[in-house]
Amino acid sequence: MKSEPDVFSWDDLVAKGNAEWDGVRNHLAQNHMKAMKKGDQAFFYHSNVGLEVVGIMEIMEEAAQDSTDETGKWIAVHVAPVRKLNHPVTLKTIKADPALADMAMIRQSRLSVSPVSAAEFRHIIALSQ
Repeated sequence: MKSEPDVFSWDDLVAKGNAEWDGVRNHLAQNHMKAMKKGDQAFFYHSNVGLEVVGIMEIMEEAAQDSTDETGKWIAVHVAPVRKLNHPVTLKTIKADPALADMAMIRQSRLSVSPVSAAEFRHIIALSQ
């Protein structure tokens, strides 16, 4: 799940303790959020500035009405920080790693929410050590 750190950063999430992941206005990204279940984990990725995976979040509440949407068309999920990665994993590192070549984030780079396979998740955790 991507966020621009100058808008909402990992540190902002940690300070809040939990937050609504709102403002997603892409149908495919919305579908990925609708598939999330309470207890699922997700990476927090700093986009535009930093370009790196910085932490792990947990889905605390499944898809519900996005409080920032006046049309009633869009959904959001609620997340909470689990832990900061030991070392951020940069986009450059992800793109250079053959084990991550098929990652949805690489294939659809403009998407703010994309799925990560269990193997990709474990591999990024290993890279962060």
